[in-house]
Amino acid sequence: VSVAVPDHSHFPIAMTAMSLGKHVYVEKPMARTFYEAELMMQAARKHPNVVTQVGNQGHSEGNYFQFKAWLDAGIIKDVTAVTAHMNNPRRWHEWDPNIYKYPEKQAIPSTLDWMTWMSAVPYHEYNEKYHLGEWRCWYDFGMGTLGDWGAHILDTVHEFLELGLPYEINPLKLTEHNDYFYPYSSTILFRFPQRNGMPPVDITWYDGTDNQPPIPAGYGTSERDPNIPATNMANETKSTALNPGKIIYAKDLIFKGGSHGSTLSIIPGEKSKEIASKLPEVPQSSSNHFANFLLSCSGVEKTRSPFEIHGPLSQVFSLGVIAQRLNTKLYFDSRTKQITNNEFANALLVGTPPRKGWEDLYKL
Repeated sequence: VSVAVPDHSHFPIAMTAMSLGKHVYVEKPMARTFYEAELMMQAARKHPNVVTQVGNQGHSEGNYFQFKAWLDAGIIKDVTAVTAHMNNPRRWHEWDPNIYKYPEKQAIPSTLDWMTWMSAVPYHEYNEKYHLGEWRCWYDFGMGTLGDWGAHILDTVHEFLELGLPYEINPLKLTEHNDYFYPYSSTILFRFPQRNGMPPVDITWYDGTDNQPPIPAGYGTSERDPNIPATNMANETKSTALNPGKIIYAKDLIFKGGSHGSTLSIIPGEKSKEIASKLPEVPQSSSNHFANFLLSCSGVEKTRSPFEIHGPLSQVFSLGVIAQRLNTKLYFDSRTKQITNNEFANALLVGTPPRKGWEDLYKL
C-alpha cells in the first residue's frame, strides 16, 4: 500500500493496511500528531512481518551512505549544533494572518467525498482552502514546512547521531502567528541531551523567506539543488538566496549539506583539501527508496526508513508544531513522553478525539 494523501490521513490508512498484513509505504510526514506516530510504531512491532517505509527519498541516496561512512571513520564526530533551513515561499505566505475563525462554508463539489477526505479529523465545513494542496497550511490538517521538509533535511543527522527526542523545544521567532495556519516564518530551537558518549546537540530550524540563518565563513554559493525531485519544483519552492539544507557544526569541522540525498561538503574549501586523504570510500546505493521498499517486501533488502527509525523524527516535528501553534517554550520528558510545563500542549500530543466511526483505528 502506498500512502501519498494529505498529512492527516496518513495514520488511518497506514494502520488499516498494517492490520490487514499489508506492507506500507507512507509519505512524509509519517503522521500528524505525536500519538499517531507512537501508535504506528507500536503497530509495526505488533506486525513484525509487515514492511514499513517512510517516503523521505534521500534516505536511500548519497547523503545516507556518506553520512554513515564519515561518521564511522571519525570524520563526523562531536557534533554540537545543526542549523536546518528551508526559506522558499509557501502557499500560506499570501494569506491574511488576521484570522479569527475557520473559512466560510462552501458547496461541496459533486466529485468530492468530503467526509472521507476529512478521515478522522473533527468535522470542518468544506472550503476550497482545505484541499488541492492547501491542507498543509493548516494546523488541523498538515505539518507546515517543518513536517514537509524536515524529513528531507534532518533524517541522517537524526538517525546516525542517535538524537531521539528533545528535552526542550523553543520557538525563538514566529512572524504573523495565528491560531489557524502556520507562521510566515519560524525559528525553532530543539535541544537534545548527551547520548552514548556523544555531546548534547542543538538543532535550530529556520523557515520563511525573510528568515535565513547565519552562515559560516567560507560557505560559498548556494546553487540549485539537483537532488530535490522535479515534482517539488513548483511555484512554492522557487529558489531563494539559500537552498534548503543544513550546516553541521562539529568539534573540528563544519559541514554543509542540502536536502534529500545531497551529500555533505567540508567548509571552508581549504579545510576540505587538508582532510581529503582521510575521507573513506562511500558505498553506492543498491536501490532507490521505493525500490528499497519493494525489495524489502520480497525479503531481499531491509527498508532504510522503517517506522521504528523514522517515527521518533516525526515526533520531533510534532513537538515543533505544538511549540509553533502555542508560541511557547516546551519542556519534554522523553522517558514518560510527556510535556511537563504546559497541560494544553501535553494534550496536543494526542490531539482532538477522532470523529465517530474512526475510533477503532486508535486501538491496537
